[in-house]
Amino acid sequence: MTNTHPMDRQAVYDDYERVRQTFHRLLDTASEAALARATDGTRWNNEQLLWHMLFGYMVTVRLLFLVRFFGRLPAGVGKGFAQALDAATALFDLINYLGPCGAVKVYGRRRMDAAFDRLIDSLHRKLAAESEAALARGMPYPMRWDPFFKDFMTLADIYRYPTQHFDFHHAQLTLDGAR
Repeated sequence: MTNTHPMDRQAVYDDYERVRQTFHRLLDTASEAALARATDGTRWNNEQLLWHMLFGYMVTVRLLFLVRFFGRLPAGVGKGFAQALDAATALFDLINYLGPCGAVKVYGRRRMDAAFDRLIDSLHRKLAAESEAALARGMPYPMRWDPFFKDFMTLADIYRYPTQHFDFHHAQLTLDGAR
C-alpha cells in the first residue's frame, strides 16, 4: 500500500525551520522558574516537556528506519509488528513518561538547543535525498502509541509527524505563566 500524492517537501522544510526557531526562542527566554512550572495537561514540568518535544524529532530518525525496513516486507509482517507494539503500550507509556524526567537532569538547555539543530539539519538532508517512490512506501503503525499515528503511515507521514507532535505539546507549555 502506498500514497500516490507527491509530498510538499518545501512545506515540511518550512515547518522544520519554524519549530527550530520556536524551540530556540522557548529555551532562550524561559527562566529557571518557568522551566520548573507544571505544564497544562501533562505530568511533566515545562523543561521535561521541552525535552519530550525534542525527543519527538530524535525518535523520528528511528521511525524512518522502521518504515524503510518494514515497508519492503510482506504487509502481514508489519501488521504483526504494529500489533506487538500496541500490546506493549503500557510499558511504552511508562518509559515515555520517565525518560524526560531523567533526561533533563543530564541534558541541560544548551545540549537540547544543539541537539535540536543537529536533528533538524539531519532530517533536511534525509528528506532531500528521498525518492518519491520511497516517500510513498509505508507500513502499519501502533495507533495506541501516539495520537498522530495512523493505522498505516508512509515515509512522507513520518517526516511530517514530529512537527505535529511538537505543535500539540507546544500548546501545553506554560512558560508564560498562563494556565
